Amino acid sequence: ILQNFLCYTCKEYVEDLAKVPKAFLQESNVRLIVIGQSSYHHIKPFCSLTGYTHEMYVDPQREIYKILGMKRGEGDKVSVRSPHVKSNTLLGSVRSIWRAMTGPAFDFQGDPAQQGGALIIGPGNEVHFLHLDKNRLDHVPINTVLQLAGVKTVNFSNKPQIIDI
Repeated sequence: ILQNFLCYTCKEYVEDLAKVPKAFLQESNVRLIVIGQSSYHHIKPFCSLTGYTHEMYVDPQREIYKILGMKRGEGDKVSVRSPHVKSNTLLGSVRSIWRAMTGPAFDFQGDPAQQGGALIIGPGNEVHFLHLDKNRLDHVPINTVLQLAGVKTVNFSNKPQIIDI
């Protein structure tokens, strides 16, 4: 569940979520779903921007956020940055504002103070894992969520892998 579609940390997180192969999810019978708090007309442009092809939904009234107890505002600064955040705060914020000002489908909808999180649900309504973000850099590593859901992990590094023979 994302903070909002304009947040640079969310964009970069979803860019990495887009790298999770559908075959990995199908092998484990798992669905990957992103929920944002903007209007539905933001879904298509955001997916185009990030390359995300899995399921995405919106909750403009933030009902899911409230039910899960997701915080508003920046909480404690965490000492560990999400491995999925590549931009520094200044540059990332400038890019987010620029996208809002220049993108035809983007605007300042949603609550910029709303934090997101990650969860694993099911089968049924059982919650197996819940991480509530304390601030915009506090995204749980994607491979942690994949491992807990029984899905193969992904190499998110742009560095070539070295294989010992």
